[in-house]
Amino acid sequence: MVFFNNQHRTSLATIQVTNRYNKSHRLVQFLISFLTTSIMPAFDFTIRDTSQIISPGLVVFPEVVKLNLAEMIRTAGDVTRLRPHCKTHKMIEVTEIQMQLGITRHKCATFAEAEMLAAAGVTDILLAYNLVGPNIQRAVQFRSTYPDVTLIVTADHPAPVQQLSTAMTAANCTIDVLLDIDSGQHRTGITTGDAAIKLYQQIADSSGLNPAGFHLYDGQNHQTDLALRTTAVQQCWQIATDLRDQLSTTGLSVPRIVAGGTGSFPAYAAIEDPGLELSPGTNTFFDNNYGNMFPDLNYTPAARILTRVISLPTANSITVDLGYKACASDPPLEKRLIFPDLPDAIPTLQNEEHLVLQTSIAGKFSPGDELLAIPGHICPTSALHRAAFIVEDQEVVGTWNIASRDRWLTI
Repeated sequence: MVFFNNQHRTSLATIQVTNRYNKSHRLVQFLISFLTTSIMPAFDFTIRDTSQIISPGLVVFPEVVKLNLAEMIRTAGDVTRLRPHCKTHKMIEVTEIQMQLGITRHKCATFAEAEMLAAAGVTDILLAYNLVGPNIQRAVQFRSTYPDVTLIVTADHPAPVQQLSTAMTAANCTIDVLLDIDSGQHRTGITTGDAAIKLYQQIADSSGLNPAGFHLYDGQNHQTDLALRTTAVQQCWQIATDLRDQLSTTGLSVPRIVAGGTGSFPAYAAIEDPGLELSPGTNTFFDNNYGNMFPDLNYTPAARILTRVISLPTANSITVDLGYKACASDPPLEKRLIFPDLPDAIPTLQNEEHLVLQTSIAGKFSPGDELLAIPGHICPTSALHRAAFIVEDQEVVGTWNIASRDRWLTI
């Protein structure tokens, strides 16, 4: 049994993280060494002194982040094909690591995330979210605030396209627009056919708007078997390329197709097309549920939650301070968290600030003892924390703010 005990700690002054990754050649050397193999090395998640970590606390291990990014680049085959989603981390520091590895194009879902990316120095940002209401004027404000940043948005209906054109024209701005295609998930996107051709033509004819290609998300492709997933991805890709071919006959260009998500990423990466931009989602941090769903993905969860025992309610249970205000609650309780150092733990009850675990070794725990938990769904978990504690070489070296956890920052 391995768990953290609070009786053997020494104080450690907080070390502020400043320019820890300013020597990009070190990252390049690391990347080269990793790309010689496709096997993810084992990693020790020991934290020598946890006295600085207020629980429940999100803990990020940058070395694992870099390993995951190296695997992402290896899968893509060329770093310039990548446009990863920032929803998982929402952090300037993680974005800076990605940029130093050559990832220059990024994707987000909120204006707060777009601002975070711009603040990190990203100059090519896809806001993959159809704009309505105040968000149309926010797009104008973003273009005015960050004139050197290429902002790309998505659309699947003529009314917001017209409204966006009117707003951009009035502000003497332009913006790139991707046609959002429904690949079968039926969440957003337009079905390919005459209506899709007409809408892309409308984008091309609208002042202030540039027709910039397609957005093709396939969140429905959760096939555990990679061969089945690949077949499904090829069908989605065919939908997009058929529409591209139709548009080309009318003289309309489709310069890019931004495609894929966490599970479909390797299947899209196998497609050779100069217009394809790969959009992996959770891969940067990764999590337990995707690890179980897609066993072919070679990633390690880089963000974990440190939690402490606060009560021993029965002979075979412990209560820790990890309620659903600290971890995503969209997975069912049995898939919400796992505890690598307590493999027989069965969650039986979770409230806002409590999590009860059934375990055969409950009697070996004392109040204050610590465990690391891997979230089932890391993206919304990150948004529940103001900052993450950073651990390098088994030491807490500072914190990184989760800069875009809010719905809006300044825009």
